[in-house]
Amino acid sequence: MAFFGLYCPYFTYPGVSDDRLFARVAEIAVAAEDAGFDALFVMDHLHMVPNHGPPTDAMPEAYTLLGALAARTSRIGLGALVTGVTYRNPALLAKMVTTLDLVSAGRAICGLGAGWYEAEHRAYGFPFPPVAERMDRLEEALRICRAMFTEEAPSVAGRYSQIEGALNFPRPIQPGGPPIWVGGGGERRTLRLAAQYADVCDLPLVDLVGVRHKLDVLARHCEDVGRNPATIRTMRQGPVMLVKSRAEAEARLEWAIAGMAQGYPGADLETMRRGIIAGDPASVVEQVGAYLEAGLDGMTLVLRGAHNPESIALIGEALRKAFGPRQPAA
Repeated sequence: MAFFGLYCPYFTYPGVSDDRLFARVAEIAVAAEDAGFDALFVMDHLHMVPNHGPPTDAMPEAYTLLGALAARTSRIGLGALVTGVTYRNPALLAKMVTTLDLVSAGRAICGLGAGWYEAEHRAYGFPFPPVAERMDRLEEALRICRAMFTEEAPSVAGRYSQIEGALNFPRPIQPGGPPIWVGGGGERRTLRLAAQYADVCDLPLVDLVGVRHKLDVLARHCEDVGRNPATIRTMRQGPVMLVKSRAEAEARLEWAIAGMAQGYPGADLETMRRGIIAGDPASVVEQVGAYLEAGLDGMTLVLRGAHNPESIALIGEALRKAFGPRQPAA
C-alpha cells in the first residue's frame, strides 16, 4: 500500500482575504484528511519562492501553522517539506516538532533539508553559508533531532551545533519520535545522509529514469553504511495537474516550466517537465502507478492550479481506490 502526501505551498487564494486565510488552509487540510491522504505538508519558507509565485504572495510561518492545523484535524500526518536547518537552532527545532507531536496526538513528521533560498536568508538576516557547511549543519541537526526524540538527556558535540544534557519533556507521542524525512537528491551527501539517518527519503522532481537512478545511489550508500535499504521509505514530490485535454496539459506544462526556470536557474528543465504528472484522475493514477513500479513507496503531490477542496477530494479518492488505505508516516 502506497503513502500519499499533499504538499501545500500556496497561501494566496482568489477572493480570500488575510483574515480568512487560515480558514481556507484548514479547509484544505480537512479535505486532504477526508480524501485519504496520509500527510499534509507545508513549505518552510518566509517568502514565496520564485517557482511558485511572486515574493509578495502569502507565506505563513510553518510550525505555527502546523500547530493550528493539528487542532483542526484528527488523523492526517503533519510536517514541513522540508525544514531548512539554517533557520532554527536544531535543538529548538526538535522541541518544536515534539510539541507538534503532542498537540497532534502523535502525527508530527520531522522533515529536514539543507536550505537553499539565498535571497530569503539575506532578507531576514540569516547567514547563508556555502553548501558544504549547510550539509554539515544538516547532519548535525539530524543527529540532534534523533537524540532528542529517543534519549532523555542527550549530548551531541558538533562543529556548528551542540547540546549538553538537553531535556525534552514531555516526550514525543510516537515511539522513537516523529519520523525523520530527509529531502533532496544530492548523490554525494544528501542521499548518504538519508541512508544514515532517515526514516523516509523524499526525492525532488525527477522523471522515471531519474527515480531509478536515485534509488540505486541510495541503495549503494545504504550498503556502505551497513543499512538495509528496505528500512527507508522512498518518496518523490512533484506537481500534479488535473486537466481535461492534451492541449490544456501542454499549456499548463509550459506555465509550470516557466516558473521552474525562474526558480531553479540551470536546472534540467526537460527532465523536470517529464516528471510533471498531468491528466484526468484516471491518467494521474496510471502515471503515479508507474513511479510506484519504479520502486517508490509513495509520492507527495502538489496540485498546481487546483489547490481547492474539490480537486483534493477528486484525486485523493482516486488514489486510494487504486492503491489502498492510508499508511503511517514511517
